[in-house]
Amino acid sequence: MSFDPASLDISSERKIERLLIVRLSAMGDVIHTLPSLHALRESFPQAHIGWLIEERWAELLCAAGSPRRGMRSASRPLVDEVHTVNLKAWGSSPFSISTVQRAATVWNDVRDAHYDAAIDLQGAMRSALLARLSGARLVYGAAEPRESPASLWYTRKVLARGRHVIEQNLSIAQSLLEHPKLSVPDISRDFPQDPQAEAHIAQRLAQHAIGDFAILNPGAGWGAKRWPAERYGEVACKLADQGMRSILNYGPDEEELVSAAEAASGGAARSMSCTITELIALTRRARLFIGGDTGPLHLAAALRVPVVAIYGPTDPARNGPYGTRSIVLRSAESVTSHARRAAADEGMLGISSDAVVAAANKLLAK
Repeated sequence: MSFDPASLDISSERKIERLLIVRLSAMGDVIHTLPSLHALRESFPQAHIGWLIEERWAELLCAAGSPRRGMRSASRPLVDEVHTVNLKAWGSSPFSISTVQRAATVWNDVRDAHYDAAIDLQGAMRSALLARLSGARLVYGAAEPRESPASLWYTRKVLARGRHVIEQNLSIAQSLLEHPKLSVPDISRDFPQDPQAEAHIAQRLAQHAIGDFAILNPGAGWGAKRWPAERYGEVACKLADQGMRSILNYGPDEEELVSAAEAASGGAARSMSCTITELIALTRRARLFIGGDTGPLHLAAALRVPVVAIYGPTDPARNGPYGTRSIVLRSAESVTSHARRAAADEGMLGISSDAVVAAANKLLAK
């Protein structure tokens, strides 16, 4: 592992008592950062660890309605404090009194925590700047971040290692340790648990007499990553013929997608919208997950649920399901690109519902 030679001369870096992780968004990216948090928590069991994150994704660290600071518990298992920002909303009215007050409150909380070190695992200009403004005397980040100017804000630049983004994040986090171990930890028990959400999901499943089920997720961050919604309905029909129920998960602004999939299923699939805390509870119960490169897929993989992954423009070697039994379906015609194209990926269109069901059956047979 390579990092700034200057860091070799500062033994105090190995005695970090207060550490801030900066990873603002999005769902899958936050989940890909959790193994790094797990490793840091193991290495610094007594340290005060905080996380700066967008409000929308805070439930990945702390169950809804639970205190966001204080003694760790099942509802907030790994971090001592969750700092949240809402940069999009603040950006739409940056000079309003409410925005200024909220931003000032958050930033006072961050600086009052007196972090010894901050580690930016997003690699963007805004995340690097926020890490530097935290007041931490040491700021760690990738030597070659996603946005090159971000490295200007780091005091310790680490050469990331590994093919998958989880491995890359972990190699940066491990640079804080005297004896780094690059094995990726199991984080399936690191997600918040909420008895109320667990009971609510159990009630919803019982209400519809759903026992064994697969989660089908037709949504994704942009159009080129989405497999046609109607084909999810076809998959649900074929799974139903084999006795497996399907639940169609969807999030904000995905109502049309899930409606198309539900209609194509002919009643074989039931749509279900969940909070993040509820989705964690639901996914824990699933026999199988089917979907594209999106946050709920990475949640399923982290929870060790078998995954059929349908990929198009993104590279599964870097962003694919990690740490669980999985089958990735990707056409040779798909070209790796992170351009947020709305048009469907031609390679993905060549993946049939029969191919997806065959992959599902192979995983279920094991």
